[in-house]
Amino acid sequence: MRAAWLICLKDLRARLRDRSAVLIGVVVPLGLAFIFNSIFSGISGASVINLGVVNADHGAVSQQFTSHVLPAVGRSGVIAIHPEATVTQARALAAKGKLAAVIVIPAGFSARVQAGQPASMQVIGNVDAPISAEVARSITESFAADLNRIRLSVATVAAGTTPLSPAQIQALAARAAAAAVPVAVNDVSAQTKELDQKSFFAAGMAVFFLFFTVQFGVTSLLEERNDGTLARLLAAPISRASILGGKLLTSFLLGVISMTVLAVATTLLFGASWGNPLGVAVLVVAAILAATGIMALIATLAKNAEQAANWQSVVAVILGLVGGTFFPVSQAPGVLSRLTFVAPQAWFLRGLGDLRGGSISAVWIPALAMLIFAVVTGGLAMTRLKRLAEM
Repeated sequence: MRAAWLICLKDLRARLRDRSAVLIGVVVPLGLAFIFNSIFSGISGASVINLGVVNADHGAVSQQFTSHVLPAVGRSGVIAIHPEATVTQARALAAKGKLAAVIVIPAGFSARVQAGQPASMQVIGNVDAPISAEVARSITESFAADLNRIRLSVATVAAGTTPLSPAQIQALAARAAAAAVPVAVNDVSAQTKELDQKSFFAAGMAVFFLFFTVQFGVTSLLEERNDGTLARLLAAPISRASILGGKLLTSFLLGVISMTVLAVATTLLFGASWGNPLGVAVLVVAAILAATGIMALIATLAKNAEQAANWQSVVAVILGLVGGTFFPVSQAPGVLSRLTFVAPQAWFLRGLGDLRGGSISAVWIPALAMLIFAVVTGGLAMTRLKRLAEM
């Protein structure tokens, strides 16, 4: 075991001395994560919908809408409410694109609602913002549906009793408004189980270049074989298991250093959120083992270090693209969304997303999937690496 550690430390010093591991494992992925985040920051982020409101009524019902419903909508941070004085002014702002839509409450609206007469609100939308206009329409329709529920409740009670006084009707309406809705739809936002933009690019670039980083350990065995230094190691009182263990340990430690530095750096510099540290550690270790196994197997199929590096790069790029490290392939239609899980990178990103929306137990399935990659490819690689450690 001591011999394996000495070989590992020797290889680590060599990689750090020529800065190849630092460049591939830290500098390049950190730079690309910054570039991608800067480019797509204004595309993937949700923009605020500016809604104008013209209240020409100022009655009790309209005050309920402007004082309770709209502020609750505005607290979401997605919609900004702008009170306007006149319909003409609000319509002009909508035409210029400064307002996405305008909700108009006409004069006498409250009186007509309280008297049980037909009443309506208007929505004026910007022709260039149809989705925002539909949002405004949904808000008004939801409020109208709630008013109709209250009116129906009052009418049902009033139909089976003696005529009620206005005060009694008003009291019934207040009780109906305060009553809980019998059927409600609770929103469990999918955002809590998805990586935000900063975290996605940080994790995507980290796991993408992880496959390039771990290849240094195994390919160094081919380099030493070509340079003749492997013969000296075999002539020394060192077992082949120690030699192979030292090379694989080098790959593992390079992966750990790379992923740890990137996780800390992107969190501090970009504000990325990786999730529970313990869950992240489980996923990182599983991803490193999978990457090491795959890259080791590819190396055993090559004749020399240069050929191994070329083949490993091709495999790393293909798996990275299929695994969705540059864009969320899992959201693509058709077979591509299912094909993505043939890559360990996809399981790693899925695990981080699930970890963000749940407990640490959410990482076990993605981690197990990556460990299966590690066991299968690593097992095949070990049987072939013994041949490489022979002269």
